[in-house]
Formats: sequence, C-alpha cells, structure tokens
Amino acid sequence: MTSALPQASTILASLGQAAFAWDIATDAIAWSDNTASVFSDIPAASLASGAEFSKLIEPVRSIRSDALGHSPPARGSDGASYRIEYGVRMSTSEPLLWIEETGRWFAGVDGRPARVQGIVRVNNERHARDEQLLKLSRRDPLTGELNRTHLVASLAETIEEAARFRTSCAFMLIGIDHLARINDAFGFDVADAVISEVANRIRIRLRAGDVLGRFSGNKFGLILKNCTVDDMNIAAERFLAGIRDEVVPTSSGPVSVTVSIGAVSVPRYARSASEAINRAHETLDMAKRRRAGSFSLWRPNVERDAQRRVNIRVTDEIVTALNERRIVMGFEPVVEARSRSAAFYECLIRMEQEDGQVLLAPDIVPVAERLGLIRLVDHRVLELVVAELAASPNVQLSLNISPDTTMDPDWWASIESLMRAHPGVAERLIVEITETVAIQDIDDLRGFVMRLKNLGSRIAIDDFGAGYTSFRNLRKLGVDIVKIDGEFVRNVARSADDRAFVQTLIDLARRLEIKTVAEWVQDEEAALMLRDWGCDYIQGRLIGLASSQRPWETRAGTALPVAS
Repeated sequence: MTSALPQASTILASLGQAAFAWDIATDAIAWSDNTASVFSDIPAASLASGAEFSKLIEPVRSIRSDALGHSPPARGSDGASYRIEYGVRMSTSEPLLWIEETGRWFAGVDGRPARVQGIVRVNNERHARDEQLLKLSRRDPLTGELNRTHLVASLAETIEEAARFRTSCAFMLIGIDHLARINDAFGFDVADAVISEVANRIRIRLRAGDVLGRFSGNKFGLILKNCTVDDMNIAAERFLAGIRDEVVPTSSGPVSVTVSIGAVSVPRYARSASEAINRAHETLDMAKRRRAGSFSLWRPNVERDAQRRVNIRVTDEIVTALNERRIVMGFEPVVEARSRSAAFYECLIRMEQEDGQVLLAPDIVPVAERLGLIRLVDHRVLELVVAELAASPNVQLSLNISPDTTMDPDWWASIESLMRAHPGVAERLIVEITETVAIQDIDDLRGFVMRLKNLGSRIAIDDFGAGYTSFRNLRKLGVDIVKIDGEFVRNVARSADDRAFVQTLIDLARRLEIKTVAEWVQDEEAALMLRDWGCDYIQGRLIGLASSQRPWETRAGTALPVAS
C-alpha cells in the first residue's frame, strides 16, 4: 500500500491524515507512508497489528473491534461504514493524542468482518472543544460546580447506591440569606461575588466523595455520602460557621453573609431525588422562618402528612365542584338601619358536595387561598354575581374578592367583558376588599379602585377595624362603604370599649361622607344603638343569614323593597 499510493499519501499528509488497510485474519495493518506524521513518536512495530495498536488505545482498548461488531452488516462489495474516536499514547507520562477513525469493513464468506480500510486523523482541538462544551453543559458558569440537572442526576444515583448497599447519606439545600438585599444594596456583581465565595467556602469543607452543585440562584445542593444524622449536624454547623464567621470581600467592600440549611436523610426518609429535594426545601423554609443562619433536619410529622392528604382531597373537590358548576351563591341581606328595607345583598360562596351537604365560605375560602385555587373561585363567583344582576334589574349585590384578585389581569379582562355584555350591571355592583389588602398595597390598590369606579361600581372595605387602615387612606382610595368588623359589633350593647370604638368609626366615616355597615348585628338593642349613632346599614343574625334562595323574590315572584 505504501508504494501504491505515493500521491494519495502526499494529499493525506497535507490534511494531517493517514490511511490503513487491516487484514482481520492475520491482524496485520498496512499504513500509508505518511503515518509517522500522524503518529509521531510511536514506533512502527506498535502500529503493525491490531493487537499491538490496541495496547495504545484509551479508554477502551477493544473500541476498534467493537465498532465492527456494532455497525450495520456489510452488504455486497460496498462493505459497512463505521466511525469512532479514541485516545492514543505510548505511556502515561506522555500527552494523549485524540484520533478520529472512519472506514469501511468488508465481510468474508462467513459474513463476519474480514478486512478493513480506513483513515485516521488527529482531532485534539475538536476533542478539547467537545470536552469544554461537555463541561459547560454540566457545570454552573459562575461557580464551576455541577448545575442543577447533573446535581439531581448525581443525587438519584447516590440514593440508588445507598439503598443497594444499605448505607446512609444526606442531601442538603444551603440557601444564602437575604441575597436580594445584597443585590439592592450593592448590585448584582457583588451578589455574584458572594455566591462564588459561598460556593468556595462550602467546597473546601467537603470530604472526598461529597458532591456540590448550584441548585438555583441563591441555593446550593450538597450530597453527603456515608453520612449519619450526627454527621449531618456536625457538617451543617461547619458550613454555617465557615460562612458566618468571616465577611466576604468584594469590590464594594466587605459583606456579611449567613446561610440557612435544610437537610434530609436518604434513603431513610427520601427514596427518590424529587422526594429528597422537596423535603430539603421544606426544612430549609422552616429554618429560614425560625431564624436566618440556622439548620433544620427533616423528620416525619403525622399531623403535617394528614393535613397534606386533606389538602389533596379538598383541592380535587374544589376543582371538581368548579367543573361541575357546584359552586353557588348564598345571599345575605344588608338593610338600612332606619327603615330596615333591603339596601343590597352580600353574595357568599357555597359549595354543594356530592352527598348533598353544603360547605360555607369559611370552609372554602381559606383553603382555596392556601392551595392557590382562589383565583379560579373568584372568576366563577364573578360570573355568578353578574348573571344575578343581569337577571334582577332592581337588585344591588356585593362581591368579596381575595387579595390576589386585585392584581389579576385576567379578572380585569373578565369583569370588563361582562360589563360590556350587560349594560347597567356595573352600577349595581359593590366590590368588597378586606382591610388587610388596603394597608399592604395602598398605591396599587388605588389604581384598582379607580378602574372599578370608572366602570360605575362602588367599593367597600370589609372587616374595617381588624387592621390598621387610616381614614386618610380610605379618603385617598375613594372608598364608598366601610363595613365595621363584626368582632366590635356583636357585643356592642354590653361592652363600653366596643361602643366607644364603633361610635368613633361611624362618626369619622360620616365626616368623610363614607357609608357604614355594621356586621354581625345580633339583637334589636344593638340595632337601635347603631341607628342612633348614624350607622347607615346593618347586617347579621337579627336581619337574616345568607340563603341560597333569592331573598328579593316573593313566592309570587314580585320583588321585595330595595333601597336606592
């Protein structure tokens, strides 16, 4: 071959390649005469046969033979193609030479590989580039630690290995406390420096075999192998102290940093990566709520697990009730304090269960808010209230909305669409907002109130007195109605303190031309006192509790009197 291809050898040499022919039966390899330019410092004897050449190959010596067996079978005289990559070197002290080999093998009479023809070329640059890309795909660019994908994969392997060999390990989530404050105070470059330094301080305190990765922006995941509960406590204190005891030097000056840690023992309390992550997250949140810079270890909790089973069941029940239109309204009258004629009706949510029982608002709303379902409930209630207003042109209704709904663009899109579809409805709608919303987001809430008032609706602040909203804020918001919290009203006839408080609220509201509603009115004595103080409307057991029937309709179908 070396004498037959002088021109081809010259071309191959210019391309940094060498050609070969390999006779499988004799294991002899014939090379083009430019082979020395490719395999420099490798003696010809080491290239003369497949067996000798395989001794130089890393990481798998049999890669060339295996490639022939795994490639598609040869068909006719065209043979079958293959392509492989491997490293070659004479000794461990010499650098590894990365080779790309492409060729075709041809079958003998028995259908098995008999001879091979191919080309090899040095591919160190491409391999280095591939290695760098692989590193980037596995590593977090800021800290150089494993990224989340590979950290989770390593955690899954560790849990499987620990279960197989009956060993105990741990998974920790280490969260940097108040990183957002550092961002705001110093800038994101300083926050990045803090993240890098925290990663470094954790890394230098690891044992051989432990695995560190960046789980998210301010969190690191840590896999501690062969780690008991006692070991976990010792390790956690080592990490906490290592970060807490020395300030982090940055370009903007030293920054004091603490971390909180949540941990779970695996596989004892977590038999999958997702379960370990969830429980470490849970304990990290517990640690942060207790005190920044603390450690919390996950332990079984019967009450917590029972509550979660209830949450799952209730979530399913609420969603099913929404889909099956079993979310309905109860209507509680609000009457004028003097004439006792109906002014409007507060719409209260009800959920009809499959067994015929009915859940009331206090059973539904807190759970829906906690489980993130209140948005769906509020949308359904809005549809029901608008439908009632459209069907009853002489009735005014009030609607309670949750805090999150005040900033929900989809709710706004719904109400504006419904108001356009039903002219005249907006003027008979009162939207009730709890006092806690008013004091938390006063500026954002003002925009919400103005949009509703522009539609023609009125705004009521519910449970007034339970928080700390000032009358100045009520005036700033343009509130139309204040509903005095029932806790101050129900004992007003027997409590001097409650009388003083309620009377003061009513007087201030009148001066600001804001209407007042007293909730939870229990008896006639209280109703008369409220009337004499100038309270505009009353609501509660004395007047009538919520009913699924439409109170403004008589049996004959005529409307009850409604105050203008």
